[in-house]
Amino acid sequence: MTNFVKKRWYLILGIIVVLFFVFSNNQQSQKTKEKTQKTYKVKKETLKETLSLSGEIDAEEKATLKFQTSGMLVWIGVKEGDDVKKYQTIATLDQRDLKNRLTKYLNTYAKQRNTFEETKDDNWNQQYALSEVLRNEAKRVLENNQYDLNNAVLDVEYQNLTVEYANLWTPIDGIVTKVSTPYSGVNITPAGAEFEVVNPKTIYLSVIAEQSDVVLLKKGMEGQIVFDAYPEKTYTGIVDYISFAPKTGETGTVYQVKLLLDKDAQEMPLKLAMTGDVEFVLSEKRNVLAVPIQSVKKDLKGDYVTRIKNNKKEKVYVKRGDEYGSKVEIKNGLEVGDIVYD
Repeated sequence: MTNFVKKRWYLILGIIVVLFFVFSNNQQSQKTKEKTQKTYKVKKETLKETLSLSGEIDAEEKATLKFQTSGMLVWIGVKEGDDVKKYQTIATLDQRDLKNRLTKYLNTYAKQRNTFEETKDDNWNQQYALSEVLRNEAKRVLENNQYDLNNAVLDVEYQNLTVEYANLWTPIDGIVTKVSTPYSGVNITPAGAEFEVVNPKTIYLSVIAEQSDVVLLKKGMEGQIVFDAYPEKTYTGIVDYISFAPKTGETGTVYQVKLLLDKDAQEMPLKLAMTGDVEFVLSEKRNVLAVPIQSVKKDLKGDYVTRIKNNKKEKVYVKRGDEYGSKVEIKNGLEVGDIVYD
């Protein structure tokens, strides 16, 4: 056998070996693909279109309290975590200087009152016996005296308010969540002593919705809430408020939505800023045939699925309906119990 013939046979043998390996790999890939493919048994289901939003706990009634004036903090009646009642006094400034000033203004008022009465007696009773010029002059004296008396009254009222403002009280029932200056005997400014009170009975879930989502929501809609701190249970929330203007400080155009919590959620030890997710059912179809979306393919004739019947694959053309999440409605072409490739 010549060298040329030998080389040709070697080449043919090499090609056969390569083709054998390629065929074997293709067969193995096909088998692996078939093993990894999942099947789905067709059944009647309830399909839902949902909207999921995230948010955090906030409260309708919460107040940040500060003194109106500077002074020495002489009494603090609460600490963080204390329950307080509406109009309860929680802190007081030193009132000695304020009360002394009030006494001074009261004395000034009393003196001005005496001056007013004396001027009235001296001018009013004799004004008709005087000439017109003197009567006008007496009238102006009486008016000026009345103005001075009025100013003295206003000074007393203003100083009395200052004494009242030395007491800090809460306008709501609730829990004290912040006391920035917990010790008395220190001089404070209005910005230096801050108290925060939150009413836990007014908590709600505040979520933000993008402009394409907020138009799908309406007041009164119910949603199912799962709090990150309590993932084992679902609670109900009702949309109570949808903002008209976008929320500031956020990236993009988003709107605030407030959800009132059901009784079970209100009884949980929820705290401000706890996070959670709410899911709204926008629409649903009950008792319809459905398969996973990836099971439905398309060719020139239309939509089809690969059905397994008598251990053989067959292409079945179907009429598809609406998509709901990962499922698609099948209006005809399949029956309950059919097995299709997922």
